Amino acid sequence: MINSQTLKGHQGRVWNVSWNPQGTMISSCGEDKNIRLWGKESFGNKFTAKAILSDGHQRTIRETAWSPCGNFIASASFDATTAVWDKRSGQFECNATLEGHENEVKSVTWSKNGQFLATCSRDKSVWVWEVGEEDEYECAAVINAHIQDVKKVRFHPFDNILASASYDDTVKLFKEDKAEADWINFATLKSHTSTVWSLAFDRIGSRLATCSDDATVKIWKEYKPGNSAGIPTPDNDSVWKCVCTLSGHHGRTIYDISWCHLTDLIATACGDDAIRIFKENPEAGDSDMVSFDLVHTEHRAHNQDVNCVAWNPVVPGMLASCSDDGDVKLWQIKLENL
Repeated sequence: MINSQTLKGHQGRVWNVSWNPQGTMISSCGEDKNIRLWGKESFGNKFTAKAILSDGHQRTIRETAWSPCGNFIASASFDATTAVWDKRSGQFECNATLEGHENEVKSVTWSKNGQFLATCSRDKSVWVWEVGEEDEYECAAVINAHIQDVKKVRFHPFDNILASASYDDTVKLFKEDKAEADWINFATLKSHTSTVWSLAFDRIGSRLATCSDDATVKIWKEYKPGNSAGIPTPDNDSVWKCVCTLSGHHGRTIYDISWCHLTDLIATACGDDAIRIFKENPEAGDSDMVSFDLVHTEHRAHNQDVNCVAWNPVVPGMLASCSDDGDVKLWQIKLENL
């Protein structure tokens, strides 16, 4: 695992890094209330600073997310708002501010079709926003299913299914109920013994990886109605079961997890300053017996807590990370060595 580049510029901790869909730009955000955009030079593979978006928030920016088309960036802030930036004028400008949460907004995510935006907050709620034709954002649902701070939201890679991770030690899954014009909680995943910090779907959305303050990673599998394993599916809703727990690998809280849709590798960001890479063991046999091996640990990947890891969506084995140390780093995994 080679640290191919370190990107400096943020003041204070960097909370999040996110790739655009084309894998050519990175957005990073943090304590300094700025979003920095990094892009490739026209020659070579080096990334350089392209823009600083600094007038959208009054407090720490916790996360950014690129729309599926790559023309919009949503940013979630401790100022209780979510900003939406667009580049129709050639440069990204804030054209909408979504208000409603009572406390810090912790995470933001777009649906695959770009129709919905979801946010979550320390106020224990998950909000779903519908994107209108004129780029207007209307609140489609306020979901109060969690009983504690909600840390992360992620949409399914294909369907309008939303997953959330919480301080209440659970993960919840939501879907749109068109008959009721609302979003409903159809599954609650319980196995972690402490705060669930982050989650990531695999490439087809039939499995979900979660990471926690309990220093474990859990892999959950979807069982649809009529599944061959004979798992009951009440109300014709899919059932998600924990099929693998990865423990004993992390020294502290696991703050983030990313499941690569190109290589199927899983990367974790940990409070012990390390990045770890896991690979599925295909020799597990039975499809319900899932096993992952730790194939690489990058000790001292950063000088402080690693807050986020994100796989490039186009370049196999390229990973971005960020940390309390204020740095954004780019890594290249030697896939042939794994």
